[in-house]
Amino acid sequence: MTVLMKKINKNSKAIVQDAKTEDLLSRSLQYLKAGYPIHFTGPSGTGKTSIALALAKKRNKPVMLIHGNHELNNKDLIGDFTGYTSKKVVDNYIRSVYKREESVTETWRDGRLLEAVKNGYTLVYDEFTRSQPATNNIFLSILEEGILPLYGTKLTEPFVRVHPDFAVIFTSNPDEYAGVYQTQDALLDRLITIFIDHKDRDREAAIVSEKVDLDKSYATAITTLVAELRKECKVDSGPSLRASLMIAKLAAEESIPIEGSDSTFQRLCIDILGHQVSRCIESDEPIKTAENLIIKACNNMKVIEE
Repeated sequence: MTVLMKKINKNSKAIVQDAKTEDLLSRSLQYLKAGYPIHFTGPSGTGKTSIALALAKKRNKPVMLIHGNHELNNKDLIGDFTGYTSKKVVDNYIRSVYKREESVTETWRDGRLLEAVKNGYTLVYDEFTRSQPATNNIFLSILEEGILPLYGTKLTEPFVRVHPDFAVIFTSNPDEYAGVYQTQDALLDRLITIFIDHKDRDREAAIVSEKVDLDKSYATAITTLVAELRKECKVDSGPSLRASLMIAKLAAEESIPIEGSDSTFQRLCIDILGHQVSRCIESDEPIKTAENLIIKACNNMKVIEE
């Protein structure tokens, strides 16, 4: 738990909190305090997980992180008996009397959800729609009745009551993303769902500038380039802020000129953006078309000194 907390705290500090993000966190924190779970949804690369972790940190409670996946089950969430513990006692205190006792007991290990529920942690359930809906049904009892049923266990108690300090924050990608299950309405009806979209260019540029320690004019040029390519995407949301950060970081570390006409910079942009753009455009030759779009966007890129 200590290691997990260190990682979460480090990631939470990485978020660049502008006025809109601070307002979002402030509103969301009030909803959590009122007892309502929060659900951040939106395209990949919009910072949902970072926002969720930053919100969790504001509660000043231990944080438990769970990543959704199709193999997640009740044993992962609630816990399971992990084996047996053998205890042997030999008593030969009196020389003429030899006494031997042996006992075997099963060893139980709490699952992450059970640990969070019992101790009042803040649970961040990242990309929860990648888990099967049947697995996520367990949250209905938690959010409605305030209990965690101990399904399929040999424990004597049928359920555990939810600690009053427990809170949960969900994140998810849209239903059309690969590997995502459609969430049951009964669960969504109990969440406050907030859509997180791509930030505008100025906000993205501010994030790139701060995280990479790059001049704002160059950061703006990169985020504008990526945003223009995002407009070309018909299938999904296209390249995200992550792509802008990659371009800025590699250009800075490898001393690549941030100039649209520079062939090395163009090659960097193609390497980072090519696959994403080719997947989200409609073309008979998506890879070639994507490269041409990237080169065109590079040639149109302008660095405006502030």
